[in-house]
Amino acid sequence: MARGNRPSRHRARVVAATVTALTVGGTALAEVPASAAGKPKGHDVSSHQKNVDWQSAKAKSAQFVYVKATESHTYRNPYFSQQYNGARNAGIIRGAYHFALPNKSSGTAQAAHFVRNGGAWRADGWTLPPALDIEYNPYGTNKCYGLTKARMVSWIKAFSDEVKRQTGRRPVIYTTTHWWNTCTGSSSAFGANHSLWLARYDSATAGTLPAGWSFWTFWQYDNSGSLPGDQNLFNGSTTQLKKLAKG
Repeated sequence: MARGNRPSRHRARVVAATVTALTVGGTALAEVPASAAGKPKGHDVSSHQKNVDWQSAKAKSAQFVYVKATESHTYRNPYFSQQYNGARNAGIIRGAYHFALPNKSSGTAQAAHFVRNGGAWRADGWTLPPALDIEYNPYGTNKCYGLTKARMVSWIKAFSDEVKRQTGRRPVIYTTTHWWNTCTGSSSAFGANHSLWLARYDSATAGTLPAGWSFWTFWQYDNSGSLPGDQNLFNGSTTQLKKLAKG
């Protein structure tokens, strides 16, 4: 996921077939996995992208974006307002995400920090559900943050419950299949009521999904491309994307 300090993603990169997405004028914009061609395209940004040119992103066919709001229970993205409000003003559906550090504080505490600082949701048709980014530890060698599988599941549940209590929406969960199955013990407790935002790079398909999910809602398929930050696709139509935003 895009973060200000850009630590290693620990993602396996697999050479695969792609197709070129084009603007109306025919200018090549990005390499999109062949199996997902034609799906609404978006991206995600953090403080690393600083002030984003949203009109340019819109002209390059961005239909949605997730903006990093917070990390742990203290960090706030200093560019959040420009990014989050700027996307909306350009006519791009946007949402906020939180980068989890489960070894620093409780899921409840981090969810509360997130909602206070950009993670709130409103049924205006322009706001995607809040998102939880939970993945490899960028600050140490223990990719599961020192938590047992049972404690990790409890942490995620606590975060989700607090977001739901405060916003009325369950968070989208961003993760990788390997991290999820390794660090939650292949928990299937979240697939029924949490949308999946899958990270898998340079692959013709999204591949095997984390335990509990039968389909992905968002797919982060690369960490660079025509749009600022990471490149994403939505698994549906533009109408369905707008419906997800409306709740």
